[in-house]
Amino acid sequence: MGRSECDAWAAYYRRDWPRMLAGVFGMVRQGFALGLLGNLKAAWHVLRANQVWAPYPENNPEAARQHMARFYRMANKAGRVSVDPRTAAELEVAWWQAHRMHQHDHRVTEADLLTSLIRLYSYVYQAKPDEVRRAAELRVQAMAHSDAWVVAGCDLEDPLLAQERLALVASFTALREASDRRGLRA
Repeated sequence: MGRSECDAWAAYYRRDWPRMLAGVFGMVRQGFALGLLGNLKAAWHVLRANQVWAPYPENNPEAARQHMARFYRMANKAGRVSVDPRTAAELEVAWWQAHRMHQHDHRVTEADLLTSLIRLYSYVYQAKPDEVRRAAELRVQAMAHSDAWVVAGCDLEDPLLAQERLALVASFTALREASDRRGLRA
């Protein structure tokens, strides 16, 4: 999942939507296993959420939440999670907002990003905050590598991208371990 998410993030910042869809499809397939058509439809909603979120500063958070709620409804229906789709979508877009603010306003700290991710993970995976903290910390590290990669020009050969990928793989490994301890799928 971490490799697929890294591919999706890189494509997002390069506005390469077909590649982003491929990365998100990999994430959904590996993380939620909704079947071929379900994976594609769910990935489409995640892609659309990111597309309406992408413009800065004039994005559409409500449309992003609507698409992410559709994604979470699909994951619920397949039995992969058991969440209120709107709440999960609100928490998802809240960490996107925290990250966006951190990118443009240094008063928003990595601790703020960490808090928003812990809230999301705790809710979606029904875990205690300290059970998902390590996964969230590693994802914040991945964001730092990603942000540095963006500032450096989004070169696909930049070693920062490999560091981002490693941090995302480690983050998903930590999340998987936390969810396995609780008998859930991450």
